[in-house]
Parts: sequence; C-alpha cells; structure tokens
Amino acid sequence: MRVLLLILALLSAPAAAEEVVLGLSRDEVAITTRFDGSEILIFGAIKREEPIPADSELDVIITLAGPSQPITVRRKARRFGIWINTDAVEVDAAPSFYAVAASGVLTEVLKDVEDLRYRVSINRAIRSVGAPETVTDSESFTEALIRIRRDSGLYQRLDDHVVVDQQTLFRTSVTMPANLTEGAYATRIFLVRDGVVVSEKSTKIDVRKVGLERWLFSLSRQQPLIYGLLSIAIAIAAGWGASAVFRYIRA
Repeated sequence: MRVLLLILALLSAPAAAEEVVLGLSRDEVAITTRFDGSEILIFGAIKREEPIPADSELDVIITLAGPSQPITVRRKARRFGIWINTDAVEVDAAPSFYAVAASGVLTEVLKDVEDLRYRVSINRAIRSVGAPETVTDSESFTEALIRIRRDSGLYQRLDDHVVVDQQTLFRTSVTMPANLTEGAYATRIFLVRDGVVVSEKSTKIDVRKVGLERWLFSLSRQQPLIYGLLSIAIAIAAGWGASAVFRYIRA
C-alpha cells in the first residue's frame, strides 16, 4: 500500500529538475511501559523531468531531529581534593535527538558552505550564540554535549548508511533509543550533487506517551499535589507488601 501511494505521489508531483518523494515506515511512535526503542525506515524516490545527469553522482542525506531545548553545560575541576563545577555555558538550542545519515561520508558528499546553510551536521544543528567572558574555549562545551549524547545513542552520525539504487530510489533506517523526548521529530531529506543541495523535502514524526504513561505525565503537570499523594500511597503500599512477603517467607 505504501509503495502504491509512493508511486501515485511520484506521478502527481509538480515538475522539477530533481524532486524528492518521501515515505516513512511510520509517522508516529508511541512510548509505553514496554518501550525500549524503535527503528524508523525512511525511503523514497526521485522524480525527474530530464534524464539522469551523467557527469555527477547523486548523494542522499537524511536527518531526524527531536525537539530543541536550551541546556546548560558545566565543566568540573578538582579543587582541594574534591570535584566542583567551575565554568558553565548556556547552549541556546540543542536537539534532544539527532541522527544524520548519508549515502557516503558526510564531510565528503556535502560542502561546508551547504552544511552551514542547511545546518545538516550535528555540530551545525546545535545553536550556541555566546559564552561568558571567563570561558575562552566555548566550543569544547558543545563538543562535550555531543560526546555525552552520542554515547547514550541520542546523537548519531551514520556515514554510508543510505542506500541509493540507480540514482532513483533510496532507503535508510534510524534506530531511536528508549530515552526519547516527546514532541515532533523533524525529518529532512537532501538530494546532493557535487556537494551542493539540489532538492530538499521535510516531514515530521510524532513521538508521544500513551496509556498509563500519558495519564501519569499529565497528572504530574496538571495536579502535582494529587500526583505526590498518589506516589506516597504507592510507596507505602509497596513497602507494606514487601514486608508481608518477607514475614510469610520467614514464618
């Protein structure tokens, strides 16, 4: 069914030299108690009004970005035998999740000026305008943020991860970890020739808590007193239940 819709969209799309027709294996991700991550398949085709250019190879770059949020990055240093926070830099906007997949090595298939224009790479997706005068190496704070989130699977650079068939069909997959932030995840697809973006397409994937997780989340935000009392009651009940079990075992 999705392939049929993709073909119909390909036939009905407006005329352009090269244009992306996009498909997704799913357009929403539900976070439940058993959610341990998800894999999104992104695929599509290229509509053309002219023959495939013979003098250059087509590359495809796909990005998937979670909601951006400000974050404070702190640096620790050892003082008098203990570790304490010394400097801090406020990053104006950093995506909670970011994956960039390319049909080749990203730095080889995309020119730096195009990266600057479209903010494709992980570094360019993070916006950090300024830093305190006492901090002379603010770039290291951004690098630390990227390193931490890359280690937890939240930031991913996937070179040679997009498969392009006959310069017409493309596909890739992105693994999303369990610790996702709710919100709209922007998906962008870039067609690139000779390092220059020739076409761009975007859509969104909705990531939401559902069921009990949604109810508890809403309760904690809208009725914090009731949420707190409920948490205490559950803790007391759990403690009493565990105590009863141990007494029964020891009897």
